[in-house]
Amino acid sequence: MDKKGQELSTNTIILIILGLVVMALLIFGFIIGWDKVLPFIQTNNVKSIVSACQAACATQSQYDFCTVKRELKAETVIKEVTCNELATNPTYTVYGVNKCPSLCPQPEAGTSAEPDA
Repeated sequence: MDKKGQELSTNTIILIILGLVVMALLIFGFIIGWDKVLPFIQTNNVKSIVSACQAACATQSQYDFCTVKRELKAETVIKEVTCNELATNPTYTVYGVNKCPSLCPQPEAGTSAEPDA
């Protein structure tokens, strides 16, 4: 008996099923969000944040370095932090963001950064 047709049919069915599973996973991941679909995959974006901060300093982009809020994901997630905060706060120096003192104006000694009410 010639069984080649039977093997081809079985292989085709298996490949179609695998393709449908992969497609369903991709659709589910893009609709729901990858952090909910695959929570065991931890993303670390320290390198990209450090690169973005260095680029902002090198191009003298005051807005990008001093104002743009970023979300740093490492062992813990630090939300809404600027490059200047990452560079000047002693708690965050472990991430390696270099200071760019010429960009962000520092309040003078004896004056408050907040306006008087």
